[in-house]
Amino acid sequence: MRLARNSTAWISVPLFLTAAMAAAGSWYISAAALVGSLFMIFFHRDPDRMPGGEGMVSPADGRIIRASERRIAIFMGPVDVHVNRAPLDGIVVETEHIRGGHLPAFMGAASRNQQNKICIKTSDGEMEIRQITGTIVREIICYVNAGDRVLRGERIGMIRFGSRVEVTLPECYDVVVSVGDKVRAGETVVAVKRS
Repeated sequence: MRLARNSTAWISVPLFLTAAMAAAGSWYISAAALVGSLFMIFFHRDPDRMPGGEGMVSPADGRIIRASERRIAIFMGPVDVHVNRAPLDGIVVETEHIRGGHLPAFMGAASRNQQNKICIKTSDGEMEIRQITGTIVREIICYVNAGDRVLRGERIGMIRFGSRVEVTLPECYDVVVSVGDKVRAGETVVAVKRS
């Protein structure tokens, strides 16, 4: 199983604690640490994905919590894959870390939480992806920098432990998902180009 980039410390610490407590004979603590280790491995999984259909693919796994004319917001729960992907081919114009609050990621006001903004220039116009933290760990990892070329479905970053991703569509795209729909990063088509 492939694991997300920069996840080694998150996985190795509970594994070390499991072994140390087992060696010391503390079986209850060792069992709890083992459960923590398994959760960390599960949480940091990074499956391969193949973009589906034609159009803009989802930047995140999760549930659609907003689907307006130009913006889609996706809430990533604890069991969702937290690796984010590029919705379309393009060139990264800029990335910007923005300070903010730490409200629960499913709330509308969470749009003002700490976040990372990624602007991508596509052949159909610019789009903006916002990786937004939640209340717990609040760690955003961005894999791309200004000037990088990204492909549709390519990994662009990760957010740890409960978060959301918002994407602003180029003007020539129409949203094809609804609030409540489940989506998969890099696979589910969330918007199509207007003909």
